[in-house]
Amino acid sequence: MTEPGSTPSARESELLDKAYAYALAHGLADLSLRPLAAAVGSSPRVLLFLFGSQDGLVRALLRKAREDELALLGDVDGADGLARAVRAVWTWLADERHRPLLTLWAEAYTRSLVDPDGPWAGFAEATVEDWLEVLRRAQPARDRRTARGTAERTLALAVLRGALLDLLATGDVRRTTAAVHAFR
Repeated sequence: MTEPGSTPSARESELLDKAYAYALAHGLADLSLRPLAAAVGSSPRVLLFLFGSQDGLVRALLRKAREDELALLGDVDGADGLARAVRAVWTWLADERHRPLLTLWAEAYTRSLVDPDGPWAGFAEATVEDWLEVLRRAQPARDRRTARGTAERTLALAVLRGALLDLLATGDVRRTTAAVHAFR
């Protein structure tokens, strides 16, 4: 098992990438090591050796999901103001190519709330902080450290998260996009 902060082996990275693709396609709710190992060309024993436990593997998958999400949202840094950042983020969220990642995010977010001691521990809170930071960087420097600035980006995040959950539940891009664009 790779220690936090150390570089994973090539095999560990390869299996994590394959397990991540599997999780994007199948979710994590009923994750079982045998079918996962078969799908990624490994064995349950190797996965346990590399990730320490099934919980360790889930934690590694959630870290990868957060990293991918933040990397994909990197373009938002150039947004000029919070309302434009919200629209830029929404464009990314509404893109159908990101549904598997966002469905996985929603699953992990919810599990983090109902199973706070499991491998999901802290995931919801960490992603809130991730997203608030993305939105903070879009605000004018003078607003970033103010109570009003914090409240504005919290409201923006609530609008995005609510619209995203609606979109994932209904697939109604037009209605949810109109709602997000109503945000000022």
